[in-house]
Amino acid sequence: MDFNNRKKIVDKENLTSILEDSKEMEENLMRTYLITAEQVHDNEELKERLENFAQGNAKRTKQLMDELDELTEK
Repeated sequence: MDFNNRKKIVDKENLTSILEDSKEMEENLMRTYLITAEQVHDNEELKERLENFAQGNAKRTKQLMDELDELTEK
């Protein structure tokens, strides 16, 4: 998909929906990584990477929540 040639205006309702969907995906990924990390017992390196992935998802989730809060304040 070529985003450079697309000129679509996203209204507040659509943007809110996109951000909420993205937040849900990040939360699901975070849960999956944490559950998987808990089940890994024979590979500490993999376990640590999965936990780091989950931390990244937590940070993105927080950023999305902040954006949603800001959007609803306007």
